[in-house]
Amino acid sequence: MLHNKKGVGFTLAALAFATAVALPAHANVVASIKPVGFIASAIADGVTPVEVLLPDGASEHDYALRPSDVKRLQNADLVVWVGPEMEAFMTKSAAALSEKKNLEIVQIPGVKTMLLRGGEDDDHDDHEAAEHDHDAEHHHHHGEFNMHLWMSPEIAQKTAVAIHEKLLELMPQDKAKLDANLQHFEAELADTDKRIISQLASVKDKGYFVFHDAYTYFEKHYGLSPTGHFTVNPEIQPGAQRLHQIRTQLVEKKAVCVFAEPQFRPAVIDAVARGTQVRKGTLDPLGTDISLGKDSYVKFLSQLSSQYETCLKGA
Repeated sequence: MLHNKKGVGFTLAALAFATAVALPAHANVVASIKPVGFIASAIADGVTPVEVLLPDGASEHDYALRPSDVKRLQNADLVVWVGPEMEAFMTKSAAALSEKKNLEIVQIPGVKTMLLRGGEDDDHDDHEAAEHDHDAEHHHHHGEFNMHLWMSPEIAQKTAVAIHEKLLELMPQDKAKLDANLQHFEAELADTDKRIISQLASVKDKGYFVFHDAYTYFEKHYGLSPTGHFTVNPEIQPGAQRLHQIRTQLVEKKAVCVFAEPQFRPAVIDAVARGTQVRKGTLDPLGTDISLGKDSYVKFLSQLSSQYETCLKGA
């Protein structure tokens, strides 16, 4: 009997060791772009570091993976990205990842995508139908859906919950800290959301043009009134007819502001606004100057709302 007990004890010890080896002490988390990294770093704060694949100043619309990027994705314990219609450069590498290591935001249950403006600008209430359409368009770069999902506070909250679940699978020993991080994120997000609603209330009816159609989720959530955009895809410059239409509306004072972006500073914006009273502002859809941290996503939302308010108010 004594011999059997020793055997059982050895077996249990071996199983415990194998389990410890299978679960990394610190998961290697890689986010595709900085705003996704903001959400991931909030949940992983104090538990494990988060890396961002896309360098500052680069655009997710035309980035190409370097060999070192491919290696980082292969070595990651968890990769968080929007989806192939946004980060087309990641499609091949992400396809090689196991489901446990791959979190695609567009596939999170309850995430509703919207069509790009220019088509019907409606929510897709049927999530299964939206998923089917995304699967059909995986080979496209910028299909019919607006994939700037991180602009939505609601989707950010769902993403945080999904990241929490994935990290809990990888590091169950850190459950208390992961739970606290999620609670902190949700509380800060709710407080920031209320403050932004109040902040933007006085400019909700002000018309404006953005450089490209990246802000629809933010605009709809906060009830803003965009007059339009220069282009759907920032890789494609707007044509002469489109610029004439925008110029006409600026002259007629249907918009008070035009917004450029740090990643794209096309001369067409200056040319179209020249000689009008319209103000020029900058919206940063990637939060380029914000460092990853537990409150970086709410800082991102706050910065974006201030960028809107400053130009629309004329302060």
